[in-house]
This record gives sequence, structure tokens and C-alpha cells, in this order.
Amino acid sequence: MTLYGIKNCDTVRKARKWLDKNQPNISFHDFREDGLDKEQLTHWVALIGWEKLFNKRSTSFRNLSDADKADIDQDKAIELMLNHPTLIKRPVLVVDDKIQVGFKEADYQAWFNS
Repeated sequence: MTLYGIKNCDTVRKARKWLDKNQPNISFHDFREDGLDKEQLTHWVALIGWEKLFNKRSTSFRNLSDADKADIDQDKAIELMLNHPTLIKRPVLVVDDKIQVGFKEADYQAWFNS
């Protein structure tokens, strides 16, 4: 089990705190420090779709050029997320071939109790 995100993100901190208390054997992978490869990101997109993973409400998205914001499809979204990891909704929790994006305590409780 791995939690992906950026360590100074408030939502990631909340998820890490909950996981430390309830599921202590989860490793953490920081997008900025540890990087992210295209194969991994493509796999996530195949599991949940780029639209769920790509954060159009982020400051990073607002700071993109108009050309980058236009005509976004799966391939373009993957390239943008690789170049700007802060465009990825956080945190991303991966357990085998299951993926959970974002953090809501009730969702995590339901996921780990299923």
C-alpha cells in the first residue's frame, strides 16, 4: 500500500494522519521528491480515468498557458501531470490495482472495512 502526494499539502497531511492511526503499514511517495513515471500515471488513468485524476480546480491549472488548458485529452493530461505533478488530485492511495483519489475519512473507513 502506498499513499502518493506532496507532503506539505493539507489534504495529504490529513490522509497521512488518518492512515498512521488506522493503517500504519502504508508507505508514502512524494511526487516532488520521489518523482512519478509515465507508466505509473498511465496505469492510474487506465484504472480511474484522467478526468478524476486531473485537478482543473488547482492553482497549477489556473497558471497554465491557454494553449495548455485547451483541448485536453488523456494523452495531454498525462503529459501535463508528469510536467506539473501538482495537477494531480491528492492524495492518491494505491492498494494493488485499486486506487482512491482525494481524502474523506468516511471513504477511507469504508474502503478499508470492505
